[in-house]
Amino acid sequence: MTAFGKLIRTTAFRLTLVYLFLFAIFAASLLGYFAWNTRRLITEEITQTVNAETSEISEIYGRRGLRGLVLAIEYRALRPGANLYLVTTPTGQAIAGNVGSLAPGVMATRGWSETAYRRIEDADDRDHRALVRVTELENGFRLLIGRDLAERRRLFGIVAKAAQWSVLIVVVLGLGGGIFVARRVLRRIDAMTGTAQRIMAGDLSGRLPVGRSGDELDRLAENLNAMLERIEALMAGLKEVSDNIAHDLKTPLTRLRNRAEEALAKSGCEADYRAALERTIEESDGLIRTFNALLMIARAESGQARGNMDDFDASDVASGIHELYEPLAEDDGMTLKVKAEPAPVHGNRELISQALANLVENAIKYGKPVAQSAGTVVSMDSRQILIEAGREGDHVLLSVTDRGPGIPEGDRKHAVERFVRLEASRTLPGSGLGLSLAAAVATLHGGELKLGDAHPGLIATLVLPVRAGGSDRVAPPMPDVPQKVA
Repeated sequence: MTAFGKLIRTTAFRLTLVYLFLFAIFAASLLGYFAWNTRRLITEEITQTVNAETSEISEIYGRRGLRGLVLAIEYRALRPGANLYLVTTPTGQAIAGNVGSLAPGVMATRGWSETAYRRIEDADDRDHRALVRVTELENGFRLLIGRDLAERRRLFGIVAKAAQWSVLIVVVLGLGGGIFVARRVLRRIDAMTGTAQRIMAGDLSGRLPVGRSGDELDRLAENLNAMLERIEALMAGLKEVSDNIAHDLKTPLTRLRNRAEEALAKSGCEADYRAALERTIEESDGLIRTFNALLMIARAESGQARGNMDDFDASDVASGIHELYEPLAEDDGMTLKVKAEPAPVHGNRELISQALANLVENAIKYGKPVAQSAGTVVSMDSRQILIEAGREGDHVLLSVTDRGPGIPEGDRKHAVERFVRLEASRTLPGSGLGLSLAAAVATLHGGELKLGDAHPGLIATLVLPVRAGGSDRVAPPMPDVPQKVA
């Protein structure tokens, strides 16, 4: 396809032609209305002038008779730019005036008419047009007074010529503007098409060009670039997950296989086989929990869980998690407390409960006081884990605070990545997915996961926007039974 062919097929060019057609119709209608009004005004002016002069001459005829009428007609006919005058006898013979000829039947019809005529003094033989009024006087005489319509024709010619030039200028400027706009849009579309082709070829780093005008194409390019950044991040996350699965799940799978081989190789008793099977089931449960966590993270990051959102009170979730994990914390020598205030939120209750449960599990697992490892007696406050729920401005905060060693500030961003386990926690059981799931759930709800310093210890906070609607109605409480992920 040629460049001109692409140009005339663009939407911008076609829209320009449509607007050009509409504007031409509007301009023609406006000029036509102006011409019609001007014609009407000139006709009214002629009518008023002829009516006034007819009344004057009729009065003269009534006072001075036929002789006075003829003298008045001859005097007025000699003035420059004189109207048309003609007086005839009852038999139709002309006795005074400046009209040489008229269309047949004009003098026989009283009232107004538009007719062709010639003046007596005209040197050419062309007919002219005039608007005339025929009046019957006493004794059967007839009086014609009229005015030439050349002025009306000249004005109409001026308007017609202006209309022609206007239409020509509109067409030229419209086509020129349409070509300019279409070429500009076509260049931008071609640039977007080239970028899209590079992206389809596998280069996800490509971005659509964004101008400085801020028009609809710029806004479209910005939104598409944001979408491309999201796709690139998801693809990078998918590659990272694949690498992590291949690396981090290789060890438990190998251990599982080795134990099965060892059980088969050794000829033991039934108790040995049972113990080997129990260890295999335990390893399998761990792998299942890991895959469940990965599936939940994928659901959260892809936005699939948005369809299951409802209104509920975040304080109910905090209270439910406290009740569920309090025995586990006591068995581990920790004290679990809760401080909850009404905090209406709109979201996926299951995922938010799971995210808070992961934070509590991490606090129980990694939040033990540092002095406890050296056998030093520590206070009850240092063994305390606090769950808090409340509202702060336009956000709902769900936080878990422990008094353990915490996470160094430089490692906090790295700690929320999948399968990441810091040096201090590598000896403890876990998959490194707890904080990843919590961060994904926060992002799904338009919030974020913040990791801060509790001096000492770690404070992990889910910052969620308040639920839509703004009322205090919440859904009835539901039991919070999260899966084990951390």
